[in-house]
Order: sequence, then C-alpha cells, then structure tokens
Amino acid sequence: MNQFKFLFFIVLLNTNFSFAQKATGFQILEKPMEKKVDILFNKKLLTSYIYPDSVSKAVLWPVNTLEGITVTRGFPLKSVLGERTDHPHHIGIWMNYESVNGIDFWNNSTAIPAEKKSKYGTIIHTGISSKKASKNSASLTVTAKWMNNNGEQFLSEKTIYDFSVMKNKFFITRTSYLSSLDKEVVFKDVKDGFFAIRVARELEMPSKEPLIFTDIHGNKTEIDPTPDKKVSGMYYNSEGETGDDVWAKTAKWVVLKGRKDHKNISLAMFDHPSNIGYPTYWHARGYGLFALNPLGRKVFSNGKEELNFTLPPKTSQRFMYRVVVSTDDLSTEEMNRLADEFAKKVK
Repeated sequence: MNQFKFLFFIVLLNTNFSFAQKATGFQILEKPMEKKVDILFNKKLLTSYIYPDSVSKAVLWPVNTLEGITVTRGFPLKSVLGERTDHPHHIGIWMNYESVNGIDFWNNSTAIPAEKKSKYGTIIHTGISSKKASKNSASLTVTAKWMNNNGEQFLSEKTIYDFSVMKNKFFITRTSYLSSLDKEVVFKDVKDGFFAIRVARELEMPSKEPLIFTDIHGNKTEIDPTPDKKVSGMYYNSEGETGDDVWAKTAKWVVLKGRKDHKNISLAMFDHPSNIGYPTYWHARGYGLFALNPLGRKVFSNGKEELNFTLPPKTSQRFMYRVVVSTDDLSTEEMNRLADEFAKKVK
C-alpha cells in the first residue's frame, strides 16, 4: 500500500508539473464576443488587441509591464482618478493618419458629431489570420480595411504583432502592410500620425502652462498644466535631446522614463531602417502623446522637406516599429544596442 501511495504521488507530481509547464510562457485568448484578444505571459495580462465599434480602429489596450503596471491611459475606455480626458481618440497603442486622400483617420472618435463624420475615416477589423504562442514569444496576425464614412475603402491592412519577453523587458513589434486598391492613395504631409502610444498620467512630463492644440479641421483641445507631483516623465532621444526638444526632431529611437506604482518605468519606441522617412520625426508631447510620424515631414521641418507619400494603385508598403516596456532604467548604451538588434530584423 505504501508503495502504491508513493507511485500515485509521483504520477500526481508529474501531472501537476506538466500543467505548470503549460501554464508558463505566452498564451493568446480569443474573446470574440468582447471583440478582443488577450495576450498573457505566465497567466498575467500584458496587453489586449481590441476592436470595439466605438474606437474607430483596433488598438492594443491596456499595455502592462511584466509586473502588471499599466503604462497606457485608461480614458476613454476606463475611468481612472486624476487622468486627463482630452483627445478621446488617443487609446493604447495604435497606427493611423490624419490625411489619407483627404480623410482624417487619426482624430475620429465618438466625440465627432454626425454632421462632421464625412471628414473622418474608420479602420475596421476584418479578421484574425493566425496566432501562435510559445514560452517566450507570441504572434498575432490581423487584417483590416481603411474606410471613409460613405463606405469607400482606401486601403487594406495586414498587421503582424510579435510579442516577446527578455528579462524585465516586454517587446511589441508591429509590422503593417498597407495596400492600395484600384486608386492611388496620398498621405498628405500633416502633423497627426502615425504610430503612437497614449501614456498613463504618471508618465506625462510636468508642465506649468496650459496648452492648446488644433487639428486639421480647426477643432481645438486645451490641455491644463500638470502640477501633480506624481507626474514624472522625461523624453530622451538617440541624438541626445531631451524633454520638449524631442518634438519635431528626427531620431532612430526615443525613450520615455518616469515612475509609476513606486517603480521606474522605461517606455521606448524604435524606428526601423527599412521604413520610409527613417530616421522618423517624433510627435512626442509632454501631456502624454508619445508618437512618431515619418510622413508629416513638411510640418516638422517647417517647409524645408516635403514627402506627400503616395501609394500607386494596387501597391503595398511595409511599416515596422518596436515598443519596449520595462522596469529597467534603459541607458543610452542599452537603447543603442536594442536599436541595432531591431535594425537586423527583417520580416
């Protein structure tokens, strides 16, 4: 009997070990009724790919560190005490643009009145092509179509999200293929775009003066100062510039550093050498918008450059960007090393 109990204990131990093994690493959980796909690592949510009708595009939201600290703003999907409620189109991590054949995809949200909707476009999720998960990496491939308010499609999109973990770093690599249909597509040089994150309140930069921002249609948004002592963000770029000086400058990477939930946070974005406009201009604002825009060169160069990137009919363009979320203090040397590693990646 004692021998039987011992054998049973061994079998039970092996079974539990097997379950534990399967529970570690990445998991991808589709939740179609909620219009989202959860990306988990060791059973903890790192991010979700969401595509609710109210958002006007698919986004990654929320985005967490490996320890579970949320680095993205909650509004407008979640109410968080003390957060800003400006720019309701700034949600999680996303990619779109302010002028695509004259249609504004960037600023569209539920805040736009019905009589103005004809000026705005929506990126509609159309499917999940593939997904796979392993111990230290996962990938999700999705498709979408860029439509104006009359139902005319301008672009088809295929996006591959690659997720990986290394030590204290969570890597998100977005590779998007934008393809024109029967007509050419013109991305006019404008300010608002292209690949972006809206960060949590604590990661904003402190400011003393109110700010007013105006979109391409003349709509104004006022941003209050940030006297809150919890606001601790600071931008650093690959060229040695910091703070507000990062805005409208070209760089191969920018990192936003701050503190949240008693932890140091480094939130970094990288451009890839194969992208149009490399090294990109940065549309990084102290109030919490952390974005890069390779297509708005006339705006950021004060008219010295002009791109007006155009896709001829039935052609495709690839864009590849990487985000690193970490509780490590990413030094300039480490950022350069990570940039060099990313530069070697070819999808």
